[in-house]
Amino acid sequence: MPNTSPSHETRERILEAAVSVFATKGYHDTKVDDIVAESNTSKGSFYFYFPSKQDIFLALVDTFADLLENRLMERVRAETSGVARVDLALRVCLETFGQYRGLAKIALVQATGLGHVFEEKRRAVNDRFIAFIKKNLDEAIAEGGIPALDTDVTACAWIGALNEIVLRWVYTGQPDPVRALPSLRRLLLQSVGIPEEKIREFEEKTD
Repeated sequence: MPNTSPSHETRERILEAAVSVFATKGYHDTKVDDIVAESNTSKGSFYFYFPSKQDIFLALVDTFADLLENRLMERVRAETSGVARVDLALRVCLETFGQYRGLAKIALVQATGLGHVFEEKRRAVNDRFIAFIKKNLDEAIAEGGIPALDTDVTACAWIGALNEIVLRWVYTGQPDPVRALPSLRRLLLQSVGIPEEKIREFEEKTD
């Protein structure tokens, strides 16, 4: 049952306001007063939940990572093969980025170049999803769905490709992640040796 207590709602309202302000102004130009005004709360409320601007920024990075990871776990659970889980994970990632552009901008763009603490957080988020992709690639290899390959390197390359698509979209508005999905999926699935007929089968399922 979701937590709908007044204190939880206040914290969520502050977080939602912070997404809007950070995404618009950037980290350095955002002030706590801006977030307080956007959330229609008070400084006391803000500092009750978040000791500093840095803390709420890092909390937003975690919020996005948790949201994406939960969606991935929920959706891929129903798939019975490693190959199908890898394909679905690509779709879920791009769909989620497309729905949460503000959070994606904070987690992938603004967290870069802000110093050691922010870089460590960004790297930790990347590592979570690299591990997820690697696990499913390993399962696909064990099942015989794809040939043996270096899944550490491959998972890093896949996350790098996803990040580049999303970064370009955040900066320029193009290509939309959902529009980018068919080409990116075909490229990445081909890169691990998934047969053409299997790729077409995945494409037909999502048309």
